[in-house]
Amino acid sequence: MVRFRVLVKSKLQRLTVTDKNLLYEGSLELDAGLMTAADIVAGEVVQVVNVNNGERFETYAIEADEGSGKCVLNGGAARLGEVGDQLIVMSTVLVPEDSVREHRLRVVRVDDGNRLA
Repeated sequence: MVRFRVLVKSKLQRLTVTDKNLLYEGSLELDAGLMTAADIVAGEVVQVVNVNNGERFETYAIEADEGSGKCVLNGGAARLGEVGDQLIVMSTVLVPEDSVREHRLRVVRVDDGNRLA
C-alpha cells in the first residue's frame, strides 16, 4: 500500500488584501501572474493565514487580471480580514511517502503592491 503525506506545495508570502466583497459566493481572487508563479490554478483549494489577526481559513482561488496585484477576500472570507491586511496563501500536494525528502516548497515573495519581489 502506498502511503502519502500532505505537504505545502507553494505559498504566496505576505500578500496585501486589496479589496473585500461579502456579496460574492466565496473565494480568494488573486492576480493570475502570482497564481502562475505559485503554481496555483483556478478552483484550487488554498489555505490562508491572515498575519494581522491570526485568522486561518480554507477557500479556493479564482483569477484576477494578470498584473493587477489583486488579492480580494470574497464571500465569508471577507469577514476574516480587512483591506491592507497581509496574508500567506498556501497550496498543498499529496506526496508518496518515499518521495517526501525530494519535495521542495515553492515560496513566492511579493512587494507592497503584490508584485513579484
